[in-house]
Amino acid sequence: MKFTQLRNATIIIGYAGKKFLVDPMLAEKGAFPGFEGTINSHLANPLVDLPVPMDEILDVDAVIVTHIHPDHWDEAAINLVPKDMLIFAQNEKDAVEIRAQGFRNVRALGESTVFDDITFIKTPGRHGGEKTVEEWGDLLGHVSGVVFKHPNEKTLYIAGDTVWYEGVEENLKKYEPDVVVLNSGDAQVLGYEPIIMDKKDVYEVCKAAPKATVIASHMEAVNHAMLSRKELREFLSEKNVAQRVLVPEDGESCIF
Repeated sequence: MKFTQLRNATIIIGYAGKKFLVDPMLAEKGAFPGFEGTINSHLANPLVDLPVPMDEILDVDAVIVTHIHPDHWDEAAINLVPKDMLIFAQNEKDAVEIRAQGFRNVRALGESTVFDDITFIKTPGRHGGEKTVEEWGDLLGHVSGVVFKHPNEKTLYIAGDTVWYEGVEENLKKYEPDVVVLNSGDAQVLGYEPIIMDKKDVYEVCKAAPKATVIASHMEAVNHAMLSRKELREFLSEKNVAQRVLVPEDGESCIF
């Protein structure tokens, strides 16, 4: 398995001989406004450029879209991803929308989906605390994660845009992943709790999955992501779990 951090939640997974582009936000730096109602909304997104050429990013077997917020599936991705690319959407609702954008080979993930001997298992997520979801649920929408399984590979769990809650804890217990990717940028809506994991949530995952390697993603690339890589590394060092958590820079790869 090869994990490559591109930018924000956009990653490339090499797994069982296939390559997957996950949650492509492909716009140039500063291409669209900050998210209204979030902290630092005056900053234009993305905050940084992509670290590798576009032809390398698009040289994949399929795209996985955990949800269609614009920092996971943006106008640039809609324009740049080939219209015949195989795309896995989190559900039929998202699949319908992606098909309406001109894509001809879109599959909705079921509870379990098989692709060339790789099994994808869709997992639940919660895009914020209870109050946030209650009051912003229509805007935040439905989010999912994905577990990758193959007889010759380690089990991978991409948690998606979720905070730490009982659903994530259950996923860790049920699937016992060897590698866990967390969206860890502490993204904040004004007046509410974070809508993705913060440093304390990352630590909770470390405690709940003591044998797993954790990878922190979705950092330092959009206006409302408040947790820096430096702060996360320092916190994890204080908690004596830094050796189990990778905090890759954009463009960095890890092999398992």
